[in-house]
Amino acid sequence: MSESALVTDLYQLTMLAAYRRLGLGAEAVFELYARRLPEGRGFLLAAGLEQALDFLETLAFTPAELDWLRGLGRFEPAFVDWLGTLRFTGEVWAPPEGTVLFADEPWLRVVAPLPEAQLVESRLINLMHLETLIASKAARCVLAAGGRALIDFGMRRAHGAEAACLAARAAAIAGFAGTATVEAGRRFGVPLYGTMAHSFVQAHDSERDAFAGFARCHPGGTTLLIDTYDTLAAAREVVALVRDGAEVGAVRIDSGDLLAGARAVRAILDAGGCGHVRILASGNLDEHEIARLAPAPIDAFGVGTRLDTSADAPYLDCAYKLEEYAGRPRRKRSWGKATWPGRKQVWRRYDAAGRIAGDRVALESERGEGVALLECVMRGGQRLRPREPIAALAARAARELASLPEACRALEAPVPLIAEISPGVRALAAEVDRATGD
Repeated sequence: MSESALVTDLYQLTMLAAYRRLGLGAEAVFELYARRLPEGRGFLLAAGLEQALDFLETLAFTPAELDWLRGLGRFEPAFVDWLGTLRFTGEVWAPPEGTVLFADEPWLRVVAPLPEAQLVESRLINLMHLETLIASKAARCVLAAGGRALIDFGMRRAHGAEAACLAARAAAIAGFAGTATVEAGRRFGVPLYGTMAHSFVQAHDSERDAFAGFARCHPGGTTLLIDTYDTLAAAREVVALVRDGAEVGAVRIDSGDLLAGARAVRAILDAGGCGHVRILASGNLDEHEIARLAPAPIDAFGVGTRLDTSADAPYLDCAYKLEEYAGRPRRKRSWGKATWPGRKQVWRRYDAAGRIAGDRVALESERGEGVALLECVMRGGQRLRPREPIAALAARAARELASLPEACRALEAPVPLIAEISPGVRALAAEVDRATGD
């Protein structure tokens, strides 16, 4: 997963060249946020902050990258040399990963000299967008599963290796028990889970030989895939195998009517004295299918393609916009894409039951009621606290999901909370509009 400084849009470099030539290097404030939530989403779950901070902390152009830029012939040599000295020296404010967010609420506030804050836009959106997108989808699966274990099976259809690993991390933050993606286990400490493929069964002359061989090679409670041929016949083979002393922890069903299939398999296992053998279901699952399968005797779900691609909502309408420059508030007024100026904080109120009662987006200088969501996590280009383990992030996400109003949690036609925009923010916007001739 490259952290090359060239993972950016060309216009970032052309703007930097102009900023440098025109002497525009004062302090800038940018905020990253979602303009609106996709249809079918009642909330977002913030994720990706660690990767964003890693990127900022290590931002630098390598000699080879600088040589390549010189070879393009479109930038002045002095500008390319200057790029070689550029580092991120600013500060970052953000809600902790695993925090529930809604539209117009900042995921990040970046405060840095204008060229630094501008250059990092593309990669910050790229990182924060992907993990927040997947974590939000995964959280809905967690809500639908009702406490049953979920495993990320989506690597093979994720949009590249980096996306697969970051999706596994995002899902773990949302509450997934683990992933089948081995590199995510190494890189992020996400617990690893796996079974077998149909090809393993097909490579043997009989299903019984395949099961027996796999169980012998992986003692301690392996998981056997039982739907290569006849699922119910395979379940009976598992019963016979266990009676012969094999250690089988679970069986996996990956096709057919999972509701009826799980019930039939459970009956065979129980009748054969294999009540301890669990059932794992997979195959084109998402939160809606998991909810439909709630009555089934399924102990865990493997969720793949529809999770790692966030199939029903494959992108978030998020933006990274300038809110202040050189000490003056700034505001974009484009139709449908207007921004709120100034450095902002989100204040969250809770009711007596611990549910979110309302959010207010206010100026940093305004006194708020409730809990302030944005914290300073980087100053002087250096992070201010140690990395949080996945388990801690997942625990926070669980608390956040429990605090959601029922309308936000709903799987069908959820109603997201609408954050209140404070009088101070509205007044500042009006002031900026008057100053710019509107």
